[in-house]
Amino acid sequence: MSHTTTSAPGWHELAEPAGLNLLARIATAHSAGSSLDAIGQRLRKDNIEPSMIAAALTQTDLRAKAAGKFGPVASELLFTRAGLEQASRAIVSDLHAARFAAAGCTTVADLGCGLGAESVSFLRAGLDVRAVEIDPLTAAYARHNLAVVAAEPGCGSATVTEADAESSDLAGIDAVFLDPARRTAGHRDTRRVSPDDYSPSLDFAFEAARSAIAGGVKLGPGLPRELLPDDAEAQWVSVEGALVETGVWFGAAARPGIRRAATIIQRNEVHELTGAEDAADAEVRELGQFVYEPDGAVIRARLIGTLTTQLHAGMVREGIAYLTGDALVPTPFATAFRVLEELPAGEKQLRKELAARDIGTLEIKKRGVDVDPASMRKRLKLRGSQSATIILTRVADRHVALLAERVR
Repeated sequence: MSHTTTSAPGWHELAEPAGLNLLARIATAHSAGSSLDAIGQRLRKDNIEPSMIAAALTQTDLRAKAAGKFGPVASELLFTRAGLEQASRAIVSDLHAARFAAAGCTTVADLGCGLGAESVSFLRAGLDVRAVEIDPLTAAYARHNLAVVAAEPGCGSATVTEADAESSDLAGIDAVFLDPARRTAGHRDTRRVSPDDYSPSLDFAFEAARSAIAGGVKLGPGLPRELLPDDAEAQWVSVEGALVETGVWFGAAARPGIRRAATIIQRNEVHELTGAEDAADAEVRELGQFVYEPDGAVIRARLIGTLTTQLHAGMVREGIAYLTGDALVPTPFATAFRVLEELPAGEKQLRKELAARDIGTLEIKKRGVDVDPASMRKRLKLRGSQSATIILTRVADRHVALLAERVR
């Protein structure tokens, strides 16, 4: 994803030999036990430009934070704060690269490459990368980052061009990947989304991806479904329960017979639920011994009906994404709760019941009811020593408060 950076003094110099040498010096001292504050004080005595020192110390901190997304190689790469926040996790970008490799692609254009997180995975999959980034500082950092990774055994080659994605020449390219940034400046209602709210626009992004042998467009997980093209596979991805992206795949990158996919990544394992179309919701049934909360990717992909069949369950109520059944079926696609008892839904009576059970720490889950869990928790004023979970929802035509426990 492209992003505009400020030209703060010292940041451009970090991509040059003097800046990289300074970063290496800081890394050596830091690994030997010196704090960044102490290192900064010593560097100032050496008459190094204060702006350069500040940029290098911040970069050292960003490298440490980036290890979770990029792995050990983060200690050799360059980051901006905004770019690191927007960068894909390696395990997710590896899945993107695997699609292109499986499609037989050998070259990929990464249009709006940001710091190069996606391109790192493309290179490691053996693909040659032609990356494009419009922001000068980000392009310089991407050029450095991809050169570092391209030197690893078995990796493809990489070029980074400072240019606008929409002016890119795609001749000779097998695969195209884009990560458009959503623009909200000047919009009074950011809930209403149109294709032109993105840079580059969704119309351009989809057409560029569609024009290649294999194409992919990475978008936010909340993308309105009416913006999804009919000729693509839409994939919602969650990592450790957090919904992180919607992937839109064209051509050979889209899998035959699949138009909807929910991809769940837990503890570095990938699980997937797929369908040729949106699944119809299951029938409503009476409350069972267990309540299941589907992962957000399953909900967004509208594959709740498929999951319900796997769990031998039913809906607690039409339009509410809680499932219920009497069998405990282990699944990566939902969190299971064992229903212990039903408590009064009114706050006054609920407070009495929770206090009688010595509950002090309360997890509040809710669907289909207009309740703010944080505000409700304060109003309940619980003082007990025990922990509990309550599920606030609607069963048939009544509001219920279910005392439950997570099934590990």
